[in-house]
Amino acid sequence: MKARFRYRIYPTTGQKHQLAKLFGCVRVVWNDSLTCCREKYKSGEKKPINSELQKLFITSAKKTENREWLSEVSAIPLQQSLNDLNQAYQNFFKSTKGQRKGRPIKPPIFKSKKSKQTARFTLVRV
Repeated sequence: MKARFRYRIYPTTGQKHQLAKLFGCVRVVWNDSLTCCREKYKSGEKKPINSELQKLFITSAKKTENREWLSEVSAIPLQQSLNDLNQAYQNFFKSTKGQRKGRPIKPPIFKSKKSKQTARFTLVRV
């Protein structure tokens, strides 16, 4: 059984800064990988698998000068962002093939600073 919890927090100024950094990193990873997936789709290629996206947009990006600030936050929400993108694409393709009940689903869209900011952490079992 999976449990989901929603929390309302009241962060301090320093915590607000750290959360903003986390949300920005998650948004950048999502948008970069979505751009890559759209380009692959337009050129007729298959969507890269999740591990390839993680290598490109998390591991390799942290080593570049433009994206070295990605290493300042935990890697888990960044990986979960790619997992969420993968799930969004699976839902979209199942919807277009008629394999999914309910209304048709649109393809994933880019995240903006003005939209709802989210980050997902997983339970790490030791």
